Amino acid sequence: MSLWRQWGTLPNVLSSIRLALVPVFLVLLLVGNFALALIVLAFAGITDYLDGYFARRLNQVTRLGQLLDPAADRLYIFSTLIGLAVTQQIPLWLAAVIIARDLMLLIVYPVLATHGYGPLPVHYLGKAGTFALLYAFPLLMLANVWQSASILILPVAWAFALWGVGLYWWAGCVYVLQVRQIVKFGTSKNH
Repeated sequence: MSLWRQWGTLPNVLSSIRLALVPVFLVLLLVGNFALALIVLAFAGITDYLDGYFARRLNQVTRLGQLLDPAADRLYIFSTLIGLAVTQQIPLWLAAVIIARDLMLLIVYPVLATHGYGPLPVHYLGKAGTFALLYAFPLLMLANVWQSASILILPVAWAFALWGVGLYWWAGCVYVLQVRQIVKFGTSKNH
Protein backbone atom coordinates (compact mmCIF):
# COMPACT_ATOMS: atom_id res chain seq x y z
CA MET A 1 0.00 0.00 0.00
CA SER A 2 1.38 3.40 -0.97
CA LEU A 3 2.32 5.91 1.70
CA TRP A 4 -0.50 8.23 0.59
CA ARG A 5 -3.09 5.43 0.86
CA GLN A 6 -1.71 4.44 4.28
CA TRP A 7 -2.03 8.05 5.44
CA GLY A 8 -5.67 8.13 4.36
CA THR A 9 -6.78 5.22 6.55
CA LEU A 10 -8.98 6.11 9.52
CA PRO A 11 -6.46 4.89 12.14
CA ASN A 12 -3.66 6.96 10.60
CA VAL A 13 -5.87 10.04 10.29
CA LEU A 14 -6.61 9.71 14.02
CA SER A 15 -2.89 9.32 14.79
CA SER A 16 -2.13 12.38 12.65
CA ILE A 17 -4.70 14.44 14.55
CA ARG A 18 -3.14 13.26 17.81
CA LEU A 19 0.31 14.29 16.58
CA ALA A 20 -0.97 17.70 15.45
CA LEU A 21 -2.38 18.33 18.94
CA VAL A 22 0.99 17.83 20.68
CA PRO A 23 2.11 21.48 20.30
CA VAL A 24 -1.38 22.73 21.21
CA PHE A 25 -1.28 20.65 24.37
CA LEU A 26 2.22 21.81 25.29
CA VAL A 27 1.40 25.50 24.80
CA LEU A 28 -1.76 25.18 26.92
CA LEU A 29 0.25 23.47 29.62
CA LEU A 30 3.04 26.05 29.57
CA VAL A 31 0.67 29.03 29.74
CA GLY A 32 -1.04 27.46 32.75
CA ASN A 33 -4.36 26.53 31.16
CA PHE A 34 -4.30 23.12 32.84
CA ALA A 35 -8.02 22.40 32.43
CA LEU A 36 -7.97 22.88 28.65
CA ALA A 37 -4.63 21.04 28.38
CA LEU A 38 -6.21 18.15 30.27
CA ILE A 39 -9.14 18.10 27.82
CA VAL A 40 -6.74 18.01 24.85
CA LEU A 41 -4.78 15.21 26.53
CA ALA A 42 -7.98 13.24 27.20
CA PHE A 43 -9.03 13.68 23.55
CA ALA A 44 -5.59 12.47 22.46
CA GLY A 45 -5.99 9.44 24.71
CA ILE A 46 -9.35 8.64 23.12
CA THR A 47 -7.87 8.90 19.61
CA ASP A 48 -4.99 6.66 20.75
CA TYR A 49 -7.47 3.98 21.76
CA LEU A 50 -9.61 4.44 18.65
CA ASP A 51 -6.74 4.29 16.16
CA GLY A 52 -5.71 0.88 17.49
CA TYR A 53 -9.29 -0.33 17.65
CA PHE A 54 -10.07 0.70 14.08
CA ALA A 55 -6.74 -0.57 12.74
CA ARG A 56 -7.57 -4.05 14.02
CA ARG A 57 -11.31 -3.93 13.37
CA LEU A 58 -11.01 -2.60 9.80
CA ASN A 59 -7.84 -4.60 9.08
CA GLN A 60 -5.95 -1.36 8.43
CA VAL A 61 -2.72 -2.06 10.30
CA THR A 62 -0.02 -0.27 8.28
CA ARG A 63 3.70 0.31 8.63
CA LEU A 64 2.99 4.05 8.81
CA GLY A 65 0.57 3.46 11.68
CA GLN A 66 3.16 1.33 13.48
CA LEU A 67 5.48 4.35 13.34
CA LEU A 68 2.93 7.13 14.01
CA ASP A 69 1.34 5.59 17.10
CA PRO A 70 4.48 5.15 19.23
CA ALA A 71 5.84 8.48 17.95
CA ALA A 72 2.70 10.23 19.19
CA ASP A 73 2.96 8.43 22.54
CA ARG A 74 6.61 9.48 22.95
CA LEU A 75 5.88 13.08 21.97
CA TYR A 76 3.02 13.31 24.46
CA ILE A 77 5.18 11.84 27.21
CA PHE A 78 8.04 14.19 26.35
CA SER A 79 5.87 17.30 26.05
CA THR A 80 4.01 16.42 29.26
CA LEU A 81 7.31 15.99 31.09
CA ILE A 82 8.55 19.35 29.85
CA GLY A 83 5.29 21.12 30.65
CA LEU A 84 4.85 19.58 34.10
CA ALA A 85 8.50 20.19 35.02
CA VAL A 86 8.49 23.80 33.78
CA THR A 87 5.24 24.52 35.63
CA GLN A 88 6.71 22.75 38.69
CA GLN A 89 3.96 20.15 38.93
CA ILE A 90 6.54 17.38 38.98
CA PRO A 91 10.10 17.38 40.27
CA LEU A 92 12.83 17.77 37.70
CA TRP A 93 14.31 14.39 38.65
CA LEU A 94 11.21 12.57 37.37
CA ALA A 95 11.50 14.21 33.96
CA ALA A 96 15.25 13.53 33.88
CA VAL A 97 14.85 9.83 34.74
CA ILE A 98 12.29 9.24 32.00
CA ILE A 99 14.17 11.25 29.38
CA ALA A 100 17.43 9.49 30.30
CA ARG A 101 15.87 6.13 29.45
CA ASP A 102 14.87 7.35 25.99
CA LEU A 103 18.36 8.80 25.47
CA MET A 104 19.85 5.43 26.40
CA LEU A 105 17.73 3.77 23.72
CA LEU A 106 18.67 6.44 21.18
CA ILE A 107 22.26 5.27 21.55
CA VAL A 108 21.41 1.66 20.69
CA TYR A 109 19.47 2.44 17.47
CA PRO A 110 22.67 3.03 15.44
CA VAL A 111 24.07 -0.24 16.82
CA LEU A 112 21.05 -2.10 15.45
CA ALA A 113 21.34 -0.28 12.14
CA THR A 114 25.00 -1.24 11.71
CA HIS A 115 23.97 -4.89 12.10
CA GLY A 116 21.21 -4.54 9.51
CA TYR A 117 18.26 -4.31 11.90
CA GLY A 118 15.57 -1.72 12.38
CA PRO A 119 13.97 -1.05 15.75
CA LEU A 120 13.08 -4.19 17.66
CA PRO A 121 9.43 -4.95 18.42
CA VAL A 122 7.94 -3.12 21.38
CA HIS A 123 8.14 -5.22 24.54
CA TYR A 124 5.06 -5.64 26.74
CA LEU A 125 6.98 -4.08 29.65
CA GLY A 126 7.46 -0.94 27.59
CA LYS A 127 3.77 -0.88 26.71
CA ALA A 128 2.86 -1.30 30.39
CA GLY A 129 5.28 1.47 31.41
CA THR A 130 3.93 3.81 28.75
CA PHE A 131 0.37 2.94 29.80
CA ALA A 132 1.16 3.77 33.45
CA LEU A 133 2.83 7.07 32.52
CA LEU A 134 -0.04 8.03 30.25
CA TYR A 135 -2.34 7.59 33.26
CA ALA A 136 -0.01 9.30 35.73
CA PHE A 137 0.35 12.56 33.84
CA PRO A 138 -3.35 13.37 33.39
CA LEU A 139 -3.93 12.46 37.04
CA LEU A 140 -1.13 14.81 38.12
CA MET A 141 -2.71 17.55 36.00
CA LEU A 142 -6.18 16.73 37.37
CA ALA A 143 -4.85 17.13 40.92
CA ASN A 144 -3.77 20.64 39.97
CA VAL A 145 -7.10 21.47 38.33
CA TRP A 146 -9.25 19.90 41.06
CA GLN A 147 -7.22 20.84 44.11
CA SER A 148 -9.89 19.94 46.65
CA ALA A 149 -9.58 16.30 45.53
CA SER A 150 -5.80 16.30 45.21
CA ILE A 151 -5.40 14.41 48.50
CA LEU A 152 -7.13 11.46 46.80
CA ILE A 153 -5.74 11.91 43.30
CA LEU A 154 -2.04 12.47 44.03
CA PRO A 155 -1.30 9.08 45.65
CA VAL A 156 -2.83 7.28 42.68
CA ALA A 157 -1.05 9.57 40.23
CA TRP A 158 2.32 9.01 41.90
CA ALA A 159 1.75 5.26 42.08
CA PHE A 160 1.20 5.21 38.30
CA ALA A 161 4.21 7.49 37.79
CA LEU A 162 6.61 5.39 39.87
CA TRP A 163 5.40 2.08 38.44
CA GLY A 164 5.59 3.61 34.97
CA VAL A 165 9.19 4.72 35.50
CA GLY A 166 10.16 1.30 36.83
CA LEU A 167 8.52 -0.58 33.97
CA TYR A 168 9.84 1.93 31.44
CA TRP A 169 13.41 1.37 32.62
CA TRP A 170 12.96 -2.39 32.90
CA ALA A 171 11.78 -2.48 29.28
CA GLY A 172 14.72 -0.30 28.27
CA CYS A 173 17.15 -2.72 29.89
CA VAL A 174 15.47 -5.68 28.17
CA TYR A 175 15.81 -3.85 24.87
CA VAL A 176 19.53 -3.17 25.48
CA LEU A 177 20.06 -6.84 26.36
CA GLN A 178 18.32 -7.87 23.14
CA VAL A 179 20.59 -5.57 21.16
CA ARG A 180 23.61 -7.02 22.99
CA GLN A 181 22.51 -10.53 22.00
CA ILE A 182 22.19 -9.44 18.37
CA VAL A 183 25.65 -7.87 18.40
CA LYS A 184 27.26 -10.78 20.23
CA PHE A 185 25.65 -13.74 18.49
CA GLY A 186 23.91 -12.41 15.42
CA THR A 187 25.23 -11.34 12.12
CA SER A 188 23.93 -8.71 9.79
CA LYS A 189 20.49 -9.41 8.36
CA ASN A 190 22.04 -8.69 4.99
CA HIS A 191 24.45 -11.70 5.21
